[in-house]
Amino acid sequence: MLFNSIIAAAVLAYSVSAAPVADASAATASAIASTMGMKSTPTNSSSASSSVSSATATKTGAATPSNTAALPPVDPLLTQKLFLADTAADRFALLPNDKQFVFDFSDPSRFGKGGKGGDLIAANRKGFPALVGTGSGMAVGTLQGCSFNTPHVHPRATELQIVISGSLITEVVPENGVLNDPKDPKSGRRVIRNELGPMQMQPFYQGSVHTQFNPNCEPAVFVASFNAEDFGAGQVLDETFSMSDDIITGVFPEAKNGADVEKFQASIPASIAAGVKECLAKCPPKY
Repeated sequence: MLFNSIIAAAVLAYSVSAAPVADASAATASAIASTMGMKSTPTNSSSASSSVSSATATKTGAATPSNTAALPPVDPLLTQKLFLADTAADRFALLPNDKQFVFDFSDPSRFGKGGKGGDLIAANRKGFPALVGTGSGMAVGTLQGCSFNTPHVHPRATELQIVISGSLITEVVPENGVLNDPKDPKSGRRVIRNELGPMQMQPFYQGSVHTQFNPNCEPAVFVASFNAEDFGAGQVLDETFSMSDDIITGVFPEAKNGADVEKFQASIPASIAAGVKECLAKCPPKY
């Protein structure tokens, strides 16, 4: 199965990966802009907003209302203040500027932080305080050709992921006790595997191990919603190989000594990783 090679590549990925992305930010901006039918040249969001506000004021002949003025300096305690507010009305009073209710996924300053082969821009309550009290979060992801989001979990939320452009092969392992044959305890764990195309969605349940792979040469873009303001993520392999050498050598007998363990640890790629041989064979690497 294709995903068997994906899991193996997660441990040995860098031995078959191409060079790092020369400009991951540009690649992400281009993929998102292409999906939205926009020009791919990144635009500074603050200058764009300023231009719009200026044009509006000129057209109407009126000054910009105070609640749409430029954003004030970031208050590092704003999220805590929102948590302590007695009522929802008090929370809105702490967000006096309308722009505080807008999260720009196309802001170039958010690009280039996902890892090798793609990007992930997350809106949680820390980076977007207006989410406090909503019980919701969201992310926009881009996976370049032949890249995959390594197996991971979300400890505090279920993810609803919809593909916007391209396609993704997904796998999810729900939990202990979910078997291929519910009547046969020896039938093995059930792995739910699908290939999603544009406008198709799949749930990834809270705490379940899941992964996504882009089997094509062109980028895939997806949007993910979460039923938590702080959904979090943990890369399973990275966390596993962070444990002590004794644990690793006990679980993986082929790791005979500390040197071998260090070799495994050094091979774990970033969250968004590239290196699946089958796909790279048909797609000339661009990164």
